[in-house]
Amino acid sequence: MNGNTPYAGSPGTTQAGKRATADLPELTGEQKRALRRDVSRIADQTRAYLPDEYVVDSDVSQAAGGPRATVAVQPPVGHPVSAGFSPENEDLESDSLIDDEDRSEVARGLAASAALQVKQAVQDDVMPTAR
Repeated sequence: MNGNTPYAGSPGTTQAGKRATADLPELTGEQKRALRRDVSRIADQTRAYLPDEYVVDSDVSQAAGGPRATVAVQPPVGHPVSAGFSPENEDLESDSLIDDEDRSEVARGLAASAALQVKQAVQDDVMPTAR
């Protein structure tokens, strides 16, 4: 029955997904560098908020829906957290694809989420020092 679904096939070629591949943003070399620079800045800001035990990495890739940037944090214990960004066509016109305010907000949010993962993972294992 899987072959009978209107969602089967490549993006832009199915009945349900009439979005043409021409509508998907295609990055130039300069835009790719700008996106990598922006997500690297987010990763750097996130690292500044966290101790060295947290691993922070970033990635820019071409997904089926267009370009995708991801910043991920692996805390020393607990589940990893990540944030993703897919630029729209109108975002591609500016020099910086992710503005300063958004970069700061994402970095703070990732750091807080990673710290929360550690807290939740060790919640039952830590004895309170006072009552």
